[in-house]
Amino acid sequence: MTPTESTLDVIDRAAGLSPDAALYAARRFRKTVVDHTQASHDALLFDAVDGLSTADRLRVAQCCCEAAGAASLTQHYQALLSDVIQDLEPPSPSLPAMLRWAELLIREPRRGDRAALQALRDAGLPDAAIVALAQLVAFLSYQTRVVSGLRALALTPAHSAPAAPAAPRAPAPALQTTPIRINGFTNETLQWRSWLAPVKVETATPLQLEVLDESHAQARTSDYYLTLVHQPNMLRHRSAAYNAIMYAPGGAARSERELGALVVSVTNGCVYCTSVHAQRYTQLARRDDTVTQVFTDPAAAGSSERERAIARFAQAVTLQPYRLCPDDVAPLQAQGMGIEEIIDLLHATAIFGWANRLMHNLGEPAVA
Repeated sequence: MTPTESTLDVIDRAAGLSPDAALYAARRFRKTVVDHTQASHDALLFDAVDGLSTADRLRVAQCCCEAAGAASLTQHYQALLSDVIQDLEPPSPSLPAMLRWAELLIREPRRGDRAALQALRDAGLPDAAIVALAQLVAFLSYQTRVVSGLRALALTPAHSAPAAPAAPRAPAPALQTTPIRINGFTNETLQWRSWLAPVKVETATPLQLEVLDESHAQARTSDYYLTLVHQPNMLRHRSAAYNAIMYAPGGAARSERELGALVVSVTNGCVYCTSVHAQRYTQLARRDDTVTQVFTDPAAAGSSERERAIARFAQAVTLQPYRLCPDDVAPLQAQGMGIEEIIDLLHATAIFGWANRLMHNLGEPAVA
């Protein structure tokens, strides 16, 4: 089955954005993100996956969106399920295990562990199907947060007097970083080990190798990418969206996107993602005082009013996405952030709902 035209563009429809809306146009500042977010939706639901039917994936999506309080997206998946249910097999015996795992990841990603993943194997799901399910649930975490953030932005009055840009600073000296270890988090380099069986490079298909090379320069030696490439098309669209969100020029400063990612990762308890993005933030900001603050208390972190506004927004997106409102956006506007910068920050915080749920629930960090 292929998606119908009514599924396009799901986020615009769920957020109530019409083509003549300013926010609709502002989203397209990152057209690559828009396109690959929609392509991820289509691949995650409609690509053929052995052991995982489209109907069961739609049931999982509906359950996750209900658990997240995402009414418009719940209706979307409910409607899709009604369209396809009579053409597809009834619920599989493994569906109850899938729903339990999906709801755990949506509500409490910190609680995901190897035993929870093993329950899916015990229910009869092969590793490639578990990867597809994990990608779907993690994507739904991202999708619900983007929709909620856009709804809040649509209700937020335009800020008429942005703050003056900061005066340029002299180049910072080279930063000598020191190890930080607080509350179980660290900025030291970690490895990541999968609880599933990664694809072996020597037996990978040409498509899998192509997608690995598109995704990351070290993907062929990474347990993470070699696990996700069980579903290469899903990984392809996820990597394209992620790389555009975190690395594309313009919009929010890259250090600010990394700060958002860092706050989300600590809030979700993802030790591996925290270590990576603590390092990246430090490299870009040329200081690590804020890293110590985030490790200590992400809700109060920030070495300036602008950083504190970013940290508070990242926590709100992570912990209470369907309570987002103009009051969550206004502090960013007060610091001079324009609509494209705020959308960048929304994407960066939302996609770490996706990244954390993969890293923390499919494997574990290890000392490098």
